[in-house]
Amino acid sequence: MIKRFVIMAAVSILALCPVASGDEGAPFDIRQQTIEVSAPDFSLKDLDGKTHILSDYAGKTVLLNFTTTWCPYCLKDIPNLKKMYSTYKDRGFVLLAIYIQESDRKVDSFRRKYDLPYSVLLDTDGRIAQSYGVRGVPTKVLIDKKGTILCRACRTLDVMLEKEMGEEN
Repeated sequence: MIKRFVIMAAVSILALCPVASGDEGAPFDIRQQTIEVSAPDFSLKDLDGKTHILSDYAGKTVLLNFTTTWCPYCLKDIPNLKKMYSTYKDRGFVLLAIYIQESDRKVDSFRRKYDLPYSVLLDTDGRIAQSYGVRGVPTKVLIDKKGTILCRACRTLDVMLEKEMGEEN
């Protein structure tokens, strides 16, 4: 019994100790922090009835912005999204604003009022938002050219997007 306790204690201590990895002196770089999982593919219609399939954007950097017309934070974010879109759209960047469980009439009126220049998609039943783990709006998901999620609910979106768009462009 005591032997078993000593072994379990030793294993616990080893599990809590940092392992020498050879890069103890390397500086921390937030731009290297990614989720590294494949983005779930989906198909959604825009306000003109055109179907957008995420996998069709392979080779491009994609920002999914899950949003609604009634969210005050989403409204405040529109100028930043427009600037981001304008800055990177000619460099292989796609911004898909995904409106969750809203009518096409309401979203279309909103799009016109705020002159949204990027694609506006309708997730009428919320299934796509659910598949991406959206718990509130706005939620941004940045996907790289290979279809890998770089960040979800991105706190460092500007930094990560700048790094991603700066590569091979």
